[in-house]
Amino acid sequence: MTIMIEQLSREVAPAVTAPAPAGDPVVAVLGQRSRVGGLPQHLPTGWTVRPVTGLDDIRPGEIVVLSGAGADDVRTARAVLPRASRVVVLINEWAPAELVASVLTAGADVCVRGGHPAILAGHLVACRRRHLSERWARMDLAHTA
Repeated sequence: MTIMIEQLSREVAPAVTAPAPAGDPVVAVLGQRSRVGGLPQHLPTGWTVRPVTGLDDIRPGEIVVLSGAGADDVRTARAVLPRASRVVVLINEWAPAELVASVLTAGADVCVRGGHPAILAGHLVACRRRHLSERWARMDLAHTA
């Protein structure tokens, strides 16, 4: 009887596999590096901050920080990077609201006004959590009910 139930279960509900475990996060920084110098001390254990020289140096799955970027920089990054890339823009503390609006409209996931590196770290951790939750949400859970 148990064998029959197991066989029926396999035929009725296809196996749903969980997403592969995510590796340790990497933050690729493009632009003004001096503004993120203290960032590693505020990120969780296992996170890496990696300076990059251009958009072609960014690897899939990395969180991208565009330091000192404007709307055109964000549009270019969105055109070049994979769709799933997280783009975080770091701007000056005193930057006008119009700059914040323009980089978000251009496709940045987050715009952070400069300041203490812990603030940027908090936004990066939140980006990572959203990305991981979206991976799980894409699973077809209807087959498991």
